[in-house]
Amino acid sequence: MRFAVVGTGWRSQFFARLARAAPERLKLTGVVTRTQARAQEVTADWGVPAFPALDALLSAQRPDFVAVSVPWDAAPQVVREAVGLGARVLVETPPAPDLDGLRALWAEVGGSGAVQVAEQYLLMPGHDARLSLVRAGIIGEVTSVQVSSTHLYHATSMIRHLLGGGFDPVTAVARAFDAPLADPLSHGKWSGSDEPMSRTTTIGLLDFGEGRHGVYDFTENQWWNPLRARRIVIRGTSGEIVDDSVVRLVDPRTPVESRLLRRQLGIDLNLEGVDLDTLSLDGRVVYRNPFPGARFSDDDVAVARILEATGLWARDEGPAPYPFAEGCQDHLLALAIQESATTGQPVRTKREPWSP
Repeated sequence: MRFAVVGTGWRSQFFARLARAAPERLKLTGVVTRTQARAQEVTADWGVPAFPALDALLSAQRPDFVAVSVPWDAAPQVVREAVGLGARVLVETPPAPDLDGLRALWAEVGGSGAVQVAEQYLLMPGHDARLSLVRAGIIGEVTSVQVSSTHLYHATSMIRHLLGGGFDPVTAVARAFDAPLADPLSHGKWSGSDEPMSRTTTIGLLDFGEGRHGVYDFTENQWWNPLRARRIVIRGTSGEIVDDSVVRLVDPRTPVESRLLRRQLGIDLNLEGVDLDTLSLDGRVVYRNPFPGARFSDDDVAVARILEATGLWARDEGPAPYPFAEGCQDHLLALAIQESATTGQPVRTKREPWSP
């Protein structure tokens, strides 16, 4: 899949690294960056040509799609420009910083069908496996999803799709709490300090109606901080999934517990290389690594999958991986959580222009 990137920040570097690691599946063709100095660095470090503007890149080459990886406030204008130039677009999360921005961007490009959102969390191996079990009905109809893992729009994406919440109006009630916590690791760098500092935990309840609800629980820097675990609880009418534990009722008097088992290569005397192989439940494979041999982390696998799926969609060879409307709805719920935590009042969302 041939793709270009607008932006050269931290996430753009992920895209470049994945393309280098899986060159037979992903090819970064070029990068748009504003300054000549950064363009020279990108060409030297990433091995791809750099362009001062998107129209210059698209005049010189024709990638399958353009990945927009720029700051939130700049993303809408780049998306508008890319769609106006006839490109298929994959925009980083969220597609616009606030509700007015989402509505305005949808009014301009929503009808084009040319925009996808790089929401990768449910493509991570563990979450993908859990979603497959949910869709197979192994715990019955899902009524509750609790996510304490990642922040805002990523977490609401997980809650919505595992719960089947779609675009239904939601009532959010949230609170924020400050407490001391040692926070020794951030963005892959150790601080060298174990001194506790103030960190904010936001807890939100999302009421989807008809007994369905989501619980959002996130502590500042929880992605990185090794002192705070990631947890997920999915409750259904006949069982629940708690992280890798699966409990379900197989007949009126027999609850059965199983575990999702991860086959990880490269441990002890396994010489197949350091890699994920499969996830299984009761001897049945429910997830198989689609990039064997690439030595990807779970997040790398998820991002590589959204890149490849976007390429297939852009070539009209596959379904839309994560439509623009889905990303808008995720951020709508995230904004409702933030507003409720700030005001202390419930926030009710409504059907927006992107709702089916």
